[in-house]
Amino acid sequence: MTRHLLAVDAGNTNTVFAVFEGEAIKGVWRIATRAHRTADEYAAMLSQLMALKRIGLEDVGDVVISSVVPHANFALRTLCRQYFHCDPLMVNQETQLGIKVFATGVGADRLVNAVAGHVAYTGPLIIIDFGTATTFDVVDADGNYCGGIIAPGINLALEALHQAAASLPRIAVEKPAKVIGNATVPAMQSGVYWGYVGLIEGLVQRIKDEFGKPMKVVATGGLAPVFDAASRAIDHVDRDLTIRGLREIFRRNVQGRG
Repeated sequence: MTRHLLAVDAGNTNTVFAVFEGEAIKGVWRIATRAHRTADEYAAMLSQLMALKRIGLEDVGDVVISSVVPHANFALRTLCRQYFHCDPLMVNQETQLGIKVFATGVGADRLVNAVAGHVAYTGPLIIIDFGTATTFDVVDADGNYCGGIIAPGINLALEALHQAAASLPRIAVEKPAKVIGNATVPAMQSGVYWGYVGLIEGLVQRIKDEFGKPMKVVATGGLAPVFDAASRAIDHVDRDLTIRGLREIFRRNVQGRG
């Protein structure tokens, strides 16, 4: 029986689980991140989600985890030991990444994206990740992580606007019909949507000017497709970038398994 690899990307808003059979992705699932969720809760949800793809917990033989939520790590490790009978590979700057990291305190997910981006697109690259924060990461032609930018995420900005202004409602991110809004909701939508397009284009251009060489721009994260059509600054949208990076890092660290 083929033993599958489970890749886990624990972010501040969502935790993504993906099962690989060799290089093929058999299923991807997103659940809300809760710092105090237990291993048993993870197992109960995963068993139901994986069953939809006819995958059982017993089919998983290895696990690789990228986490920016330290409080979730104990439960994730316990999940691996109790239900998958293995110790997970936890990605950090001490992991064998196969690249150099010219920065300190970099989140594991950003390092994973750098590895995946270089493998899939070569470099130099700017990788934009639309998560709880909107991050811009720079990868050189050799795949090395050079540094980046962290900006507030789109949903975070919307929530702050709603919480700080009593008369402003909570809205969803979507492209407005016009730039100039003729009511409160379309005006907010325009400010957030086109404001972030301006943020993307402005920061991409400044990074390129400072880097001094042509660069490809790869966008990932749940909201990446929303902004793809609105800006010529984005060359590729790749929602599975992070999980494929986890698969590659696992391969570099555990040869002959997975």
